[in-house]
Amino acid sequence: MTNDAILKQLDYTVTQSALAQVKKVKNNTNGFDYVEKHLIALHDQLKAHLSYVALSSNKDFFKIKNEAKGDEMIKEVNEIITRWSEKFKIKIEKVDGKETYYVKGYTKS
Repeated sequence: MTNDAILKQLDYTVTQSALAQVKKVKNNTNGFDYVEKHLIALHDQLKAHLSYVALSSNKDFFKIKNEAKGDEMIKEVNEIITRWSEKFKIKIEKVDGKETYYVKGYTKS
């Protein structure tokens, strides 16, 4: 998938700075070719829960933002994210104090 297509799939406006950021994030994400299709599918699944996949503004990673409303829905979205990570062997890192995860990349083990 092209960088333009990734941005559009994640609901971004295609700009030169966004294209440059996607390029950096792709290079920084282990096994990105594998991660890519699963990341877009997760983004689509999370939309119904007011959550999404985005580009991090301060690190060269994609991030998963859980912005669900209410404790029960937040818990459900966190479970969706965890199951996704385990099923596809994609390493994520939770941000301290937030319902946000960085997508680190594919782990073969």
